[in-house]
Amino acid sequence: MYDLSVIGAGWAGFNACLKAKKAGLKVCLIEAAQIGGTCLNRGCIPTKALVQSAKIYSLVKKSSTFGIELDNPRINFGSIRKRQEKIVGELARGMQAGLSGIDLIASRARIISSNNIKVDGKEIETKSILVATGSRPVELPGFKFDSVKVINSDQALLLEEVPRSLLIIGGGFIGCEFACLFSTLGSQVSIAEKMPHLLPGMDKEVAKKIEVIFKKKGIKVNTDTDVSTLDLNNYAKVLVCVGRAPDTFGLGLEDVGVKTEKNRVIVNDYLETSIPNIYAAGDCASPVMLAHYAAYQGRMAVENMVNNRSHKADNPVIPSCIFTDPEIACVGMDEEKAHACGLEVNVNRFDFLGSGMARIIDETEGFIKIISDRSSGEMLGASIIGPKATELIALLTVAISARLKVSRIRETIFAHPTLSESIHEAI
Repeated sequence: MYDLSVIGAGWAGFNACLKAKKAGLKVCLIEAAQIGGTCLNRGCIPTKALVQSAKIYSLVKKSSTFGIELDNPRINFGSIRKRQEKIVGELARGMQAGLSGIDLIASRARIISSNNIKVDGKEIETKSILVATGSRPVELPGFKFDSVKVINSDQALLLEEVPRSLLIIGGGFIGCEFACLFSTLGSQVSIAEKMPHLLPGMDKEVAKKIEVIFKKKGIKVNTDTDVSTLDLNNYAKVLVCVGRAPDTFGLGLEDVGVKTEKNRVIVNDYLETSIPNIYAAGDCASPVMLAHYAAYQGRMAVENMVNNRSHKADNPVIPSCIFTDPEIACVGMDEEKAHACGLEVNVNRFDFLGSGMARIIDETEGFIKIISDRSSGEMLGASIIGPKATELIALLTVAISARLKVSRIRETIFAHPTLSESIHEAI
């Protein structure tokens, strides 16, 4: 009998296994597809590998700005894809090595009782179960995925050539990343978003800024748009990015009494389901579908199994990153949410145009925006659009998690010339 059986080898399941192994539990990990789940195989890693190639191409094209003359740079998309696959493969092997001592079962799983799982035609016994099966792309009515004309974000990573023209339906995180990526690589890109602006839920000033930047890049941005009015014949490919849904089909959750809502597993603050020894973590159980949050939940679920509800998985300080060019990142409250909570806030900002390092690297588009409580001075949130935003947000995440006051950052000495000193300049 296993102490813990984890279903799903994505970021939640993988980190749960490492935590459980460290605690001395006998663990098995059940995965029907690849180790690493969406993040490693169809999400974070392969997309960012493509983004980096696009970034290098963009830099090469403007090399004369830095006094370097390079003639006729061109894209070898086949080589770009090979590099992408190499990175994914190397990381997968690293994850596989990290799972030594854990029984890996390559099979689909079906839970048949609170202590029994059917895998590969047999049953295994277990004291606890963690469901960590992740999510899948949502299909939009009238736009059925056919892997040829209409594709999802998973299928976009399998393209063998850069599409001549691309319509992206959905202007959220995923849609904006792909828009920037394929535009840089040479596609004629259009985005259709039903909301009044791109990146719904993001700071509105940031959303407006990226829209302006996209238009400068030649990306056609159509907001307040009913996609049913669009003629798909005008595009070589149609990429649908309207969100992701929990992937729990076929697990048998309802049969054993695990409560779900629209396929999402319902959990309490300790990541327990309606069955006491069955837990769930990551995209299948959380409305926050981010790999780093899934990893956090996976670890917290095991912590609560081992130490009897010792930690609530309720950390609200979750950074979000979008790998557009320029990058976007945020953490905590934005200005609108703070006002909705009835808070009186101060808003401090700094434009990268005033940063020495931003000028040195020739990336001056964007700004840092920091929200703090007016009475206490405590930092509540931050939004960044600009160079290395996805790295800079870590410092602000620590500051907000530690409930630091703006005055504490003002008193801190930042190195010069750096991008990080822009945080000091902002306040």
